[in-house]
Parts: sequence; C-alpha cells; structure tokens
Amino acid sequence: MTRLPLIDRAFENRERTAIVAPEGEFTHGELLDTSARVATALLGGRRDLLEARVAYLVPPGWDHVALQWGIWRAGGVAVPLATSHPLPELEYVIGDSDAEIVVAHPGSGEELAALAAREGRTFLTTTAALEGGAAKHLPGFATDRRAMMVYTSGTTGKPKGVVTTHDGLAAQVTALTEAWEWSADDSTLLVLPLHHVHGIVNVLTCALWSGARCEIHPRFDPQAVWSRIAAGELTVFMAVPTIYRRLIAVWEQASTGERAEMSAAVRRLRLIVSGSAALPVPTLERWREISGHTLLERYGMTEIGMALSNPYRGDRRPGFVGVPLPRVEVRLVDDEGAEVEAGDPGEIEVRGPSVFREYWQREDATREAFREAGWFRTGDVAVVENGYYRILGRRSVDIIKSGAYKVSALEIEAELREHEAIAECAVVGVADADLGERICVAVELEEGATLELAALQDWARARLAPYKVPRDLIQVEALPRNALGMVVTPVVAKLFAASQACHGGVTPGAGGLAGSNCWSAPDGSLAGRETTGGRHHWVRLGPRFQAGGRLAEAARTDSRCPAPRPRLGAARPSEGRPEDPPGPAQRGPRPRAARSC
Repeated sequence: MTRLPLIDRAFENRERTAIVAPEGEFTHGELLDTSARVATALLGGRRDLLEARVAYLVPPGWDHVALQWGIWRAGGVAVPLATSHPLPELEYVIGDSDAEIVVAHPGSGEELAALAAREGRTFLTTTAALEGGAAKHLPGFATDRRAMMVYTSGTTGKPKGVVTTHDGLAAQVTALTEAWEWSADDSTLLVLPLHHVHGIVNVLTCALWSGARCEIHPRFDPQAVWSRIAAGELTVFMAVPTIYRRLIAVWEQASTGERAEMSAAVRRLRLIVSGSAALPVPTLERWREISGHTLLERYGMTEIGMALSNPYRGDRRPGFVGVPLPRVEVRLVDDEGAEVEAGDPGEIEVRGPSVFREYWQREDATREAFREAGWFRTGDVAVVENGYYRILGRRSVDIIKSGAYKVSALEIEAELREHEAIAECAVVGVADADLGERICVAVELEEGATLELAALQDWARARLAPYKVPRDLIQVEALPRNALGMVVTPVVAKLFAASQACHGGVTPGAGGLAGSNCWSAPDGSLAGRETTGGRHHWVRLGPRFQAGGRLAEAARTDSRCPAPRPRLGAARPSEGRPEDPPGPAQRGPRPRAARSC
C-alpha cells in the first residue's frame, strides 16, 4: 500500500500557493489539511471507502478542489457533476454510477438532498464535508485503484461513465507536465468546467502536481481574463477555441492604446494552449497577430487524456495536432484493424498507461472499444503528413462535437421524442464557425401540431444540458430514409447546410437570389445550391425560413438532378449561373428520392 504521488508532491510544496479562488488564497499545505478533514467526513468512521462512488455538485473553486482530493484520500471514486445540467441529467449520472454519497454546495443541493434521501444515498453539503473532524486515519491503497469517473456521450445514446485509475491520472499528468515543461514557478488561470478532463487534468491537476499556482474563476468572463493577463502574474493559459474568439472580440473593441497594453501583457505568458474542439486557422492566425503566440493545439478525449500535441519547443503547424506525447503509442488503422500505408487516412488508435480502465458497468461497450493488445479505438480519423497528425473527423455521425463538448445525437433525439408535438426527429451536427458544430433537429410533427424553435428550446432546457439544446429547427413532412427505413442523416444535414446559405434578407414572394447559393421563388419557397462532381444541383427547402430557422411547411428535397426552369413570372437568376434554380414548390406528395436526370 502507498500514498498517492499527487499527495506526496503536495507535501513537498506545503508552503507554496496552490489555489486562488473566490473563497480566498490557499497553500498546498492547507489543501492537504482541508482534504484530510473532507476524507474523514466522507469515511464516517470507516477505514476505507473501497472505491465507493462520490458524486458532487460544486462550482469550480476551493471547495471543489478540496472535496475532489478528499474523495481520493478516503479511497473513493470522484464523480463530478456539471453545475449547468438540469436535474434529470444529474439524476441519471448519480443513478448510473450508483453513487453511495452525494455532496452538493449549499444553495444548490435541496433537490439532490431529496433525491439522495429517496434512493437511500448519503447526502452531505460541502460545508459539512469541509468542516469534518481532524483526520485520525486515512487509508493507503494501491494506485491501480479506480480514481475518477467522468461521463461522456457515446453512440449508444446515454452518457457512459469513463473510469480512470490513479495510475492512469498520473500517466496523463506526467505526459503533459513533461511535454509542456510545467514547473513550480508557473501560474495558470482556470476558466473551464471541472466535469471534463480539460479542466480537471490539463489545467488543475497539472498545476498542483507541479507545485504551481492555479487561479480559478467559476465562470468565464473575457474582460476578467484580460484583466488577469494584464496583471502580469500568469505564465500558462488553456482554453477552447470559442473562448479565444471571445478574447479576440474584446481586444478588437478596445482603443488603440488599450490594444497595445493587452498585446504586450499576453506576450509575457510562456504557453497558451487550445483544445477540446477544432481550432479554426483564422482564429489561430488572428490570435498570433494579437498575442505573438502560436496556440499549441493538442488532441485527446475523456478515455485517453491527451495523446497528441504540437511541440512546446518547435514548429506548431496550423490545422495539425502534433505528435504522440511521452509514453503514448498512436497508430492509424483501416476498418479491419490493419495499419494503413504512410500518407493514408485511418482511425486513430491509442495505447499506453494513460488509457482509461473501463466504461462503468458496460462490459460490452468496453470490450468493443478495444482491439487486441490494448489498442483503444477512438473513432476519430486522421492522416500523418510530414510527421504530424491532422484530424479529419469522426467515424460516427452520431457524435457531435459542439464547443468543447462531445454530444450524442441519439441521446438528444430520445429526449426530443418526448415532446407532445414531435412525432419523429433527427438530430445532426452542422459546421459552425463558432462552435465547430451546432446541434440542429429536423422534426416530423404530430397531426395538427405546431412548433417554434424558441418554444422547443425552453422545453428542452429543463431536460438537457445547455450545450445539448438544439440551435436550429426544420419541420419536414417526412424524414429522408433509406430502403431499410433508417434516417439518412447526411441528407438531413444538407437541409441545414443549404438553409445556412439562405439566411438573410429574402422576402417571401419577391423572387430572385438570396446571396450566392439561394433562390427565392414568388411563392416564398427557398432552394439551396450544392455542388457534386463539378455539377450544380438544387435542394428544395420549401417556403421561406421564419425567425429561429424554422420552415413554415415541409422541406422538400430534389437534389442530384439539374433544376427545372422557373415558371413564367418568376424572377430569373443573374447570367453566368451554371443552372437556374427550381420553380415554386408544388403541393402534394414528396418527389421520389430515385429519379433519372
């Protein structure tokens, strides 16, 4: 039996500042003392929690960190809950993890206290946990024990608990502290949520492992971040692409003198990292102009921690995620699991001590996630070009990467089908400059029902996390299906892609062009243009979009064939178009999907 390496390192740095948060400033020694009291409270007289799951709903800050460490020191498994999630999602995680103990921050725990009482679970407030008695005995245990369970969406719909051991956490942290040259002299600012590995491992635990200082802001505020950068104390900053775009926007709104001061301040940082979503090259380039830093992109996921990274010292290539981190093996394989030829794309597989142990209580899903010899199948496709990996996308269209979150389309569909107006639906991710992908839903309505996007969003917010709520809605007579009756999601996605080209200033009944890729016929119907194999085709969208991206009537598709000429009286497109747009939408049944051109 042994003491956790993370705890040993804290003893070495007892006098150094560990956490700066709204609750105050605390040393590593104070973290050791407080987490020991938390562990005592959680143990409740037992000698060891023996991997009992402890679910906790605590905003980012000192209390959160002390509670996380207390769970680990008591021998429990930490199950962080998202403060932004509605009660049904919290209830699911607590139930699926079979949490023995539930801890919540005062003011946010009434519903969880009632839930715990109803299900026979122990409930504590953070106040009670942090005020536990002096530790008389804390267990020692092998570091191959389960340490943490973070929930992530999967293709089976409901989120799965990803279990990582103490050894696995240590491997994830040491790979990053070595590659990114963390030291006790570093100071970082945490503005990320603490129910994902980006915030938990890459920022918080790397800082504490290194004896560094971690300042925590419970919520991201771009003005506050710039203020802390200007103070000159930070050396490391990590965020998602959306945050960098917000920081850029604040800089661009500043005066000339303020811009110069902000740029001078941010140049003093030694490392700035972007991850959890693809970083658009224009964002990277604009940030480099402002800060003098080329953002360091890396690649990872809940199941593996970080696997690939651009170098701390060396060439950072826009659009690439670098090379394998220390002690991480990466390979690209084809559908049969054979390694691909150099230069060919393949699925990323990862092996090493940082890879997770299991999906909690899902033996089949765990077994399917691995090939022989311990290779984890990520589901992401990449190619190696001049030694650097470039991510091409997901093998599964059922996973949507929106902002910093990986979201299951199947899970959202299951919830939306509970809406009284929805007969059937299909959720897809559509390319979005800000989020990477935005969540969109096409719906078949119950007879006589109506549905507006705003109303659907209000309904969904009580059942889904904010980042899972659809941002666009299209109503269709019938979802496109193949011969087996399965929804053809690429066709659904094209409806939204075409509608995006059609947004902005088309007046129903006016006729004419709506931008370069859209046509509005006299009856107000819209069609979007797509290009396949050098030929242009039109996707019938039906009557004009109304506020919120909703189609007033059924969307109709008629792609793959050149469009007919507009009817007499319809305004014609400008000369030089390869093809004219279709005429007004016709009433009646949908055109057949298979049609000769």
